[in-house]
Amino acid sequence: MTQHPTNEHRPANDGPKAAARNRAALISAAREIYAEHGLDAPLSSVARRAGVGQGVLYRHFPDRAAVATAVLEENVRQVEKAAEDLTFAGVLGVVTWHLTESAAFIGLLHADEAGRSGVRAYALALSERVERALRGHLRDGHRLGAGNDLMLAVAMVSGAVTGPTREERERRALAAWRLLDVEVGPVRPFEEG
Repeated sequence: MTQHPTNEHRPANDGPKAAARNRAALISAAREIYAEHGLDAPLSSVARRAGVGQGVLYRHFPDRAAVATAVLEENVRQVEKAAEDLTFAGVLGVVTWHLTESAAFIGLLHADEAGRSGVRAYALALSERVERALRGHLRDGHRLGAGNDLMLAVAMVSGAVTGPTREERERRALAAWRLLDVEVGPVRPFEEG
């Protein structure tokens, strides 16, 4: 009598549930990898950290730009939601938190330099959304209201965000805002509630 293998050792195929889990794992892994290494980090590192093969990554995200957009979209959404509820200083606190947390978010705000990573068009669109969220809070005559001054100030602060720990990066970012004579609210992620 021939015995046929059973599926007792194989996990059940969860179909759409597995796909949703894999996508979430890929976004989470990409967020971590991009926070450490910026937008140019190898996609193979993202797949490895998520515990999936590169084929699974490409099934969900056809290219580097799609991965970066999925990750950075959440950062930008937080800034936009903060702009609905907080003062200008509060929104700057949320932006500063994202700067201290993620090299990728810094790369986003330097979208003109993002061309080498293949995500320039996406980065520009997301950067413009951050600018709109911030600009919507500027009162007439604000010192950052003229021309490109607002995003130039954000870029200058992002350039100061260096250091081995998040605390050091935050300290340097706040010092840069202080040197620009700009008030910043609490440095924290935006939490609805």
